[in-house]
Amino acid sequence: MTRMATPVPVIDAHHHVWDPAVRAQPWLDSADELAPLRRPFAVTDLTPLAAAAGVTATVVVQTVAEPAETPELLALARTGSLVAAVVGWADLTRPGIGDAIAELRAAPGGEFLAGLRHPLLSEPDPGWLARPDVRRGLRALAAAGLTFDLVLQPGQLAAAVQAAAALPELIFVLDHLGNVDVTAGIAPDETWAASFGALAALPNTVCKLSGILGEAPADQLRPYADLALAAFGPQRLMFGPDWPVCTLRAGYRDVVARAVALTASLSPAEQAAILGRHCPRRLSAAAPR
Repeated sequence: MTRMATPVPVIDAHHHVWDPAVRAQPWLDSADELAPLRRPFAVTDLTPLAAAAGVTATVVVQTVAEPAETPELLALARTGSLVAAVVGWADLTRPGIGDAIAELRAAPGGEFLAGLRHPLLSEPDPGWLARPDVRRGLRALAAAGLTFDLVLQPGQLAAAVQAAAALPELIFVLDHLGNVDVTAGIAPDETWAASFGALAALPNTVCKLSGILGEAPADQLRPYADLALAAFGPQRLMFGPDWPVCTLRAGYRDVVARAVALTASLSPAEQAAILGRHCPRRLSAAAPR
């Protein structure tokens, strides 16, 4: 397999692994189009794809809200050289969340823990981010120097803005540009763009140029990428293919190529900031206190 020529070494800041036979993935049953994903996907499957695409390190991200998954991902990070960080899950509402975070860090591979994520996409409580117990958990996350990934629907962005404004000590990482529908039209939705801009205006927020890269060709994605660049700037953007979800419409190498194309007009330093420098472990180390 020929290695793809990239301008800088690439860090994949967002991918997943799972085996439905080991742990159920209920979200995979939510739509018929997800049927091709109802099988195992392992780091050993990703490794040759990453090498061919010029990807030198990755960040594996949780998929289910179950406490057993995160220790497994941390242990996985110890077994090879590709996975450089883990974004896991823990119950932020539990009174002993600080102890739970400490236990994860003390577990095998705990040094790879970069942050946590909660599946807001399927969270039944629309006010989850504003709950006092959740805010307490988020403060514990900040105290531990970790980040919090926001995986949500566009309509939930306003609540994310409020949470990030209320917790300036915590870095919030927006996954997939807030899952905006890039196939709906040429111009970005104005309501989404307003909330997206409000989140970007907060200095403790970062955005992943991810998810959308598997949805459409680079020319169709450019208005969204340009808006993200204008709002967050290269220093607060990071690249993530969202493998294996991206394989529903695009190959891993294609997604990397789209990211390279969308950042090609930037300076080498700016392109490197997005494609090859940022990683949640580094973000957590730089988290404001």
